[in-house]
Amino acid sequence: MSTTPIGSYRLFQKLHPLSLLAQLTSRHVTGCLRVFTGTVSWSIYLEDGKLTYASYSDKLFERLDSHLRRLSQQIPTLNSATRVQMRLRFENQSIVNADYQAISWLVNQNYISSVQAGNLIDELAKEVLESFLCLKEGSYEFNPEDSLNELPKFCRLDLRLLVEHCQKQLRNRQNIQSSIPAAGSSQVSPATQPPQVQPQLQIKLGQQLPKKINFELPENKNNKTTQSSIGKTLYTIACIDDSQTVLNSIKHFLDENTFSVVMINDPVKALMQILRSKPDLILLDVEMPSLDGYELCSLLRKHSAFKNTPIIMVTGRTGFIDRAKAKMVRSSGYLTKPFTQSDLLKMVFKHIG
Repeated sequence: MSTTPIGSYRLFQKLHPLSLLAQLTSRHVTGCLRVFTGTVSWSIYLEDGKLTYASYSDKLFERLDSHLRRLSQQIPTLNSATRVQMRLRFENQSIVNADYQAISWLVNQNYISSVQAGNLIDELAKEVLESFLCLKEGSYEFNPEDSLNELPKFCRLDLRLLVEHCQKQLRNRQNIQSSIPAAGSSQVSPATQPPQVQPQLQIKLGQQLPKKINFELPENKNNKTTQSSIGKTLYTIACIDDSQTVLNSIKHFLDENTFSVVMINDPVKALMQILRSKPDLILLDVEMPSLDGYELCSLLRKHSAFKNTPIIMVTGRTGFIDRAKAKMVRSSGYLTKPFTQSDLLKMVFKHIG
């Protein structure tokens, strides 16, 4: 297995959000920019440099529901029953682009029009980009093949205008906060200060950047994250495989400062060990002598504690029947052996970001 430098996926690298967006616009790219921090991720989808959707993983459906509640004042059919039905259908179902699919469903069911969907995406994008522009640390990747698949597109927004709007909002918020002194003090308390807009936000969006800047994940050779810098291990990953060699490889691939790896080589005892460790994600081998991986996945899904825990099937099988079995037992993903460190990390961050 080839090894990708773990620094390439380090969660705490210096980021320049506006520089990344400037490259996207100037190069008229199509694909998805994903940015990861400790517990959340941003996804920005583009088509020829125009924004088609932007998403932020924290309180994903709460944010969407908040915008839909405002829309319901003009659209009587968009009532609470409709919104609950939408959330039951798409939330916590391990669906890729679940929030965008929910919007597409609302249009398909004639609860909202395509124009209203476009306006909704515009408002959501502004909210997402405001938080994205304040980022200072994280890791990122750009995937030109990820473009909302065959889902309908409701808008193609000018990224330059969106960013200018967000910059203005951030400046206004800073001005308001700085003009209101904290109680009993002539200065604003640090706790009440808004996120600082980074110096790079003064770059004109669309400005050509040095050619050496690219979308590869930057290797962080000198800024090693330590246990004290993040306070605790961020994620617990349970690996169930009868091969100790595979378990050791996975543990080697997952950085100990970011992941706590629980290695389980006896699938019969796996359930109790998983209950004790309460993992954020489970890597499950399909072919084990004492218990079939699909059966174990099905058992885990029946347990209330693991209904929504990401479960990734790990196997050398690549056939249609095997993927269908994985879907039937509600696995979250499929990782084919042999896999590289890059393959593993992309799959992990896809489901815990």
